[in-house]
Amino acid sequence: MSAGLTPEKLEELLGDPADPANPFGYAAAVAHDEANDAPEHLYEVLRETGFHLNYLPRQWGGAFESFDRSLTLVRAAARRDVRVMPGTMFSIIAATCLQLHGTTAQQERVARILRDGGAVAFALTEADHGSDLLAGQVRLDGAGLLHGEKWLVGNGLRAQAVYVVARTGPRGPGAFTSFLLDLTDGSLDEDDLVRLPAPPITGMRGIDLATLRFDALPVPWDAQVGKEGEGLEVAIRAQQAVRLMSVAGSLGIADTALRLALGFAAERRFGRTTLAATPHTARELATASAALLAADAVALAAARGVHVAPEAFSVWGPAVKHLVAEATEDLLRHCGTVLATRSVLREKAPGDGVFQKLQRDSAVVRVIDASPYANLRSYSGQLPTLLATTDTPDPGTVRRIFALDAELPPYEPARLDLIARGVDPVLGGLPAVAEAARAALDDDTAGLLARLAEAVTALLPESEAARRPGADPNALADLAERYAWLHGAAACVHLWWANRDRPLYGAEAGATGWLRAALAYLLARAEGADPRRYGPHLLPALDVLAALHERQSLFTATPVRLAATLPEAADAQA
Repeated sequence: MSAGLTPEKLEELLGDPADPANPFGYAAAVAHDEANDAPEHLYEVLRETGFHLNYLPRQWGGAFESFDRSLTLVRAAARRDVRVMPGTMFSIIAATCLQLHGTTAQQERVARILRDGGAVAFALTEADHGSDLLAGQVRLDGAGLLHGEKWLVGNGLRAQAVYVVARTGPRGPGAFTSFLLDLTDGSLDEDDLVRLPAPPITGMRGIDLATLRFDALPVPWDAQVGKEGEGLEVAIRAQQAVRLMSVAGSLGIADTALRLALGFAAERRFGRTTLAATPHTARELATASAALLAADAVALAAARGVHVAPEAFSVWGPAVKHLVAEATEDLLRHCGTVLATRSVLREKAPGDGVFQKLQRDSAVVRVIDASPYANLRSYSGQLPTLLATTDTPDPGTVRRIFALDAELPPYEPARLDLIARGVDPVLGGLPAVAEAARAALDDDTAGLLARLAEAVTALLPESEAARRPGADPNALADLAERYAWLHGAAACVHLWWANRDRPLYGAEAGATGWLRAALAYLLARAEGADPRRYGPHLLPALDVLAALHERQSLFTATPVRLAATLPEAADAQA
């Protein structure tokens, strides 16, 4: 079924999550969470549809077509329970590594495991070192024996194979090599490899996270993946794609949180009116709506951009991860303000008490592949060189990224790089688009665009100042964060301009309300200001997403019908 699996079909299959009797709904998700159990039945049903094949390349027997398609598909499932991602897609990083440097035999082995619904674990980090990857101590000795302990290994308990990055040299990035270990090998001594449940986490409860302890585990000569010394480089390149896919989890969480807050505010009476009609609540909902519009537009642009300009993703990928994760956290805070006491109830609350689960799940998604600081640090050092380039991108390349009717080239993971190459198509292409767009925009939105252009111009001198002797030691990290918000704002401008002849977010073609709200939100975040200070600019976001909520559509640029709007559901409600 996977080849024809669409978000609408998935919605129809999984049903209305607000239905308390739905085994794939909010009530079921909360019940599993309370019991610290994974939603195994949901995983099983998704695997039966071929959902788990949507990150595997077709040459591996998968169903992957494009990141933008997979992103929307995953969101449709993750809005019910974000644990569907680790439950069905945790092997994406190991699979990507094998695509980059595995032998044909290794790729075939992994493809077979994953097609059958199995798992290949990825073992990189260690408890004592976290994101300090160069300090890793798990090592392969001269006799070919593996020693040490890997931490928080996704699907480590049930995996049939594990991709391990281990130390094979004394120091530096070239001191690490990768190995693919077959955990179904009958000759494997259980004392040589011990699999233990990882320490419990507060969110995404019940997911498979393990500690893998290697005690002189013999590693076969043919288990090495790629060349000696390239293990860490390949793992870092692969994480660029993983971080992009992870934003689907944040967007699924954000969609549900805002939907709950909108529904509650519309029904709750406050004096002679509804809670939604009060100015304070409207501003909170508008801020949350603007955060979601911005996150969605930025994620969509990146999901297309990785096909066209993957060599830019050592910066673009982590910048998008930061923006979407932080915008989702902000959205949850504003939605929590609207829900008030009901935001912390574990039952007898909107969504059967799922909101407090969303908060905890989001906190895990935010850090599960890297800490926020490690994520910023991963690209901050590249910014001075990237910002100093005077080259401009090819307009055709920019249009191919942002025009939703433009055909995407095949995804080529081999073009992912450790250092961003060439010109940034988003910021580099902004001046030409901004100049052309101003005449087509209303005065308020044009004013925000002018502010964006000024802020982007200021990034270069800010990057130069950050590297001067005596500069604030946090200056580069602060620059990376500011860059993420401004880069996202530029992506929103490109998306609007390239699609001004088609409706986005359910609005009329060329409508600027969503763009104005997204720009106001992102500029405020770039300035370190509370977005609510731009409240009037944010209100169109509430209008746009409230209309999509009323039509029961996914909160995305090209709306997807949700389960309750399908003909079968409509007939049942009639």
